[in-house]
Amino acid sequence: MTSLLEFREICKRIYSKNEVFMIPVMKFFLAFLALHIVNDRLGYMSRLDSLPIVLMVSLLSSFLPNGCILLFAALFSLLHLYALSLEAALVGLCLYLVMFLLFFRFAPKNLLAVLLMPLLFVMKVPYVMPIVMGLIGSPAAAVSVACGVVIYYFLESVAAQAPVIGEMGTEEAAAKLRLLIDGLLDNKTMLVVIAAFSITIIAVYLIRRMAVAHSWTLAMVAGAILNLVILLVGDLLYDTNTSLPVALLGSFLALLAAKVLEFFRFCVDYSRTEKVQFEDDEYYYYVKAVPKMMVAAQTKTVKKINPSRSLAAASAGERGRSVMTENLSARGSAARSGRKGAGGKSVTIVHGRQDNGPDDYEGLD
Repeated sequence: MTSLLEFREICKRIYSKNEVFMIPVMKFFLAFLALHIVNDRLGYMSRLDSLPIVLMVSLLSSFLPNGCILLFAALFSLLHLYALSLEAALVGLCLYLVMFLLFFRFAPKNLLAVLLMPLLFVMKVPYVMPIVMGLIGSPAAAVSVACGVVIYYFLESVAAQAPVIGEMGTEEAAAKLRLLIDGLLDNKTMLVVIAAFSITIIAVYLIRRMAVAHSWTLAMVAGAILNLVILLVGDLLYDTNTSLPVALLGSFLALLAAKVLEFFRFCVDYSRTEKVQFEDDEYYYYVKAVPKMMVAAQTKTVKKINPSRSLAAASAGERGRSVMTENLSARGSAARSGRKGAGGKSVTIVHGRQDNGPDDYEGLD
């Protein structure tokens, strides 16, 4: 576990140091993926289905706010619908305007949820979004997820009815509008998915907010089970053709993604939980404190050594030690050799000091 915590701290440090560069790169790849999927699913306007255009718009989106990615994706889809039929573009524009007003009224902070929801549907893992948004968002995130679900099923309905719409003439505009609107409103699968995802988000949010141990784990497991049950019940009632193996696999991948999110966002140690009680003039406080799992990432210090300087320093040291040894030897010899001074007194030199006679210092002789 310690190694995983160290890995988490390393990832956080790398992200904090390179955030200025990493965010535009991630926005570029997200915009490129969204525009590529729109062109692949619709592709009625050949001018837009071009790699240079997609790359230029993705590059522009990387330096603009997050909402611009959603705006460009909506613009691309409307142009493709216009190339198919004016009525299809009109229905799509009205739908986008209604969702725009609804979205910015209730959930203006969940821009990426509207964009990621259709992408996850295309990648066959849509069950990740309601659990993740329930863990990190609020019940208002259900509006953003519902908008993403509506966009996906609307574009899929248009793609399925494109051959019929293409054969209709301009005088059958009312029939085209009726066909598009009925294909959206009579889609029971879309309604069941919206209900399942919205209820899952609210349930996950309420459970993970409870003051119980392992609340995040309980919330994600309960959310995955609840979502699966609602989808299966909707399949029995409305024949939505929900595949049980695909739903089970998607729920497992959703739990895996939620555990990774919990590790980076909410990693606590329940074994060291403390309960504190205190009061002030107006209230009594009962506080339950759960410490986070923290560990300092190991750092390596690299010291650069210049070989030429180290050899010169070693030579200087050797010369210094040789001179010191010679001086000590000379001083020791001088101290052991007694010399007679004036008046017949013994003269002894000890460490460069001259002492006269036995009254001052007793010689070594």
